[in-house]
Amino acid sequence: MRIGIPKETIYEEKRVALAPAGVDTLIRNGHSVFIQNGAGLGSNFSDEEYRNVGATIVYSAEEAFQRAELIAKISPLTEDEASLLQENQIIFSFLHLAVGHKAIIQKLIEKKISAVSYELIEKNDQLPVLQSVSEIAGQLAIQEGERFLGSDVKGGRGILLGGISGVAPAAVVILGAGVVGLNAARAAYGRGAQVIVLDKDLRRLRRIENSLSKNITTVAANPYTISRGVKFADLFIGAVQVKGEKSPHLVTEAMVKTMKKGAVIVDVAIDQGGCVETSYPTTISNPVYTKHGVIHYCVPNLPALVSRTASFGLTNATIEYILNIADNGFMNAVIGDPGLAKGVCTHNGMCTNEIVADTFNLEFRRLHFFSTN
Repeated sequence: MRIGIPKETIYEEKRVALAPAGVDTLIRNGHSVFIQNGAGLGSNFSDEEYRNVGATIVYSAEEAFQRAELIAKISPLTEDEASLLQENQIIFSFLHLAVGHKAIIQKLIEKKISAVSYELIEKNDQLPVLQSVSEIAGQLAIQEGERFLGSDVKGGRGILLGGISGVAPAAVVILGAGVVGLNAARAAYGRGAQVIVLDKDLRRLRRIENSLSKNITTVAANPYTISRGVKFADLFIGAVQVKGEKSPHLVTEAMVKTMKKGAVIVDVAIDQGGCVETSYPTTISNPVYTKHGVIHYCVPNLPALVSRTASFGLTNATIEYILNIADNGFMNAVIGDPGLAKGVCTHNGMCTNEIVADTFNLEFRRLHFFSTN
């Protein structure tokens, strides 16, 4: 199969869909890889490294799209990228279609694209590709939030996350005990912060206590406890994730108004619309704004801050799926892997994801495949 890797065009996105090691795996299995020149530079992978493992360097996004049967990306498709897709092509990326533009969905349907959304792929009741970036995002949420608690930031509270003898540490409140929340709790606890984690799933809260520490406070999430947690927080981490859907605004503007002046919100759910009502997307170079005296950090592509680690992690998580499709064909791969099938949002001119279809008032059709063996 011919696999294309275009350079990411989203502002300040430095990750690449496959590290050279992943490309090497595909080449060794008899497939061809066409990667746009400079696609890996943001992650410190040179064109020469890709060339040395057998990839073909192409010099435009158009060529990467035109020469490939399967396109591997990271960021959601832009309208310009959607226009480059070829009839019956396969696209692998974090698509986030439920919070995207209808024009892009329509283009996928018109061109009979088989669109696989990384964040929807399942394995053993987990989301293995999403988990690779969530581990990073959870740790970075604490790292970046801590930075904006300092006195050098306009309006910052001037708090040391771990405190000192005789001075209390910062209160870190995390809403959501999934992979992001778990990694955020681990990072915050390791720095000596007072950590409180809220989630409505008691099993997840038990996992926090059992895998980290009983000294982390866990609280069943509901509007009352969330409002109290928000008010108490020096650093609030929004780690709510609803598979395939826009994140609900569990933290209202009224709750934000009760927060301490100079408190920091890191809304990790912003790539799915955000779980804080006052959140809107920011960028890596201009990551914060202040509303109601509260500093908001809302960078959708947070893992791009550590692009090399993130690109390796994504390659580790996706290569088995790309190789499966390349070796066996799209239909056979999906038939043989129901978890992969759950990631398919459009196929053969139809919307095959019910949530996306409902969001944009499109006809929904369940996947029906017949083996090509």
